[in-house]
Amino acid sequence: RRLMGEDFNSGWGIRTLAGSASAFNPISYHNGSIWPHDNAIIAEGFRKLGRVSDVHKIMRGLLEVAQCEPDFRLPELFCGFDRIKSAAPIDYPVSCSPQAWAAGSMFQLLSACVNFQPDAVNKRLHIVEPSLPKWLGNVEMRNIRVGQAEVDLAFNSYNGGTACQILRKSGNVKVVIES
Repeated sequence: RRLMGEDFNSGWGIRTLAGSASAFNPISYHNGSIWPHDNAIIAEGFRKLGRVSDVHKIMRGLLEVAQCEPDFRLPELFCGFDRIKSAAPIDYPVSCSPQAWAAGSMFQLLSACVNFQPDAVNKRLHIVEPSLPKWLGNVEMRNIRVGQAEVDLAFNSYNGGTACQILRKSGNVKVVIES
């Protein structure tokens, strides 16, 4: 709850330091800025705690940041100003873009939503309580490798739930979908 509170969550993402802290500075590299990859890691932790709606909020915030950036590229970090005070996130002056950690954060967030639990040794892919945000709608994932096998999956969000469909499977793998 604390991380999703207004002093940590700017509306664009979770800051490295709470706005209520005496050392907070929204343009400081580590004392108030927002890092997409940190947010993806936090969202993964929220998923493990069952806080799926918080995963969706973080994902939405970062998607909206990407929509404000050239070529939809998430920057390495951006300033931690409150969203209500800025129409777009404020760029950090020396932030790298593109940057690998930031680019991977959206995929990590999507992974937290679909909740893959691969087990290549036992040739299984568990998908446990997948939950796409309702605004995302449909997602197809192709060529997902589990050991030597591959699967293609489709996820569809509807009426507050998420369905998973196996589109293709090649090789020896069992796909287990738990809801």
